Amino acid sequence: MVRQETPVTEKGAAEPVYNINSHIDAAEFARIGTDEAGMEAITRPSVSFWKDAFGRLRKSKVAVTCVTILVLLVLGAVFIPIFNSFDYAQQNVAFSNQLPMWVDNVTKQAHLFGTDALGRDIWVRIWMGARVSLTVAVAVTLIDCVLGIIYGGVSGFFGGNIDNVMMRIVEIISGIPYLIIVMLLLIVLPRGLTTIIIAYSITGWTGMARLIRGQVLSLREQEFLVAAQSMGAKPARIIARHLAPNLLSLIVVNVTLDIPNVIFTEAFLSMLGLGIAPPQSSWGILANDGISVFQMYPTQLLFPALFISITMLAFNLLGDQMRDAFDPKLRR
Repeated sequence: MVRQETPVTEKGAAEPVYNINSHIDAAEFARIGTDEAGMEAITRPSVSFWKDAFGRLRKSKVAVTCVTILVLLVLGAVFIPIFNSFDYAQQNVAFSNQLPMWVDNVTKQAHLFGTDALGRDIWVRIWMGARVSLTVAVAVTLIDCVLGIIYGGVSGFFGGNIDNVMMRIVEIISGIPYLIIVMLLLIVLPRGLTTIIIAYSITGWTGMARLIRGQVLSLREQEFLVAAQSMGAKPARIIARHLAPNLLSLIVVNVTLDIPNVIFTEAFLSMLGLGIAPPQSSWGILANDGISVFQMYPTQLLFPALFISITMLAFNLLGDQMRDAFDPKLRR
């Protein structure tokens, strides 16, 4: 150890002073050596990209709340119309426009959300509408996702003249008004889920195609793709094994944000009379029926509007949380 001299200052406190010229005794030190086992030890467990992303989502109260709401909506849409005692198409004009929590004196059963102008139970029609709206949203989103990934991936990977031609086709399709496509299809096809899904899918995939194409253009010049090309990998293998995994996070977030847009579009078309045909129920049809009697029975519009708003809000908030979890640039 280095010997110290501790002179007393003017205030009387001892102040240590180190003497650099003093002799250091080697016997006062011990050789520790090198811990070879500790050098190879891993101080923290290895976490994959997906495990880290979902771990961030589980820690987010907003994401957990949104997932819980969406799971309850899906379960309600599947099981409530099955086990409910009222049929969504059952009419009884004698009990029309009843207020919420009205009890039928004959069956002694309560109509939780009341009845509409034809005496149909609004509660079960709300959940049938959830089944229709969520089915359309999921089906359209999956079709748009598949078409957009294939089209945008091919366009961005090959580039050049192929990219120019394919992007001009996308611009032409995007320039066609959506309502014109729906009305033309309604002339040929009957009103129903299939018509809505086909009509939206004809133009809905262009946004995903542009997004994937831009991402592929940025990934195409990366070192791992250049190495794969130099080793003789075929384009199909490069797209499937190298590009697709790097696009998964972008695709998942975009799908989550695209579903509420489809739900709103289906409700908008149903309100215009271009959606599914009665007596089937959807949130747009219920909202359209509620508008006609809003001044006298506001709850008939309030309930479907509330379900539409909650569903769209849950998907949008979940998409924002997933974007923060999957995008490394936005992680805090």
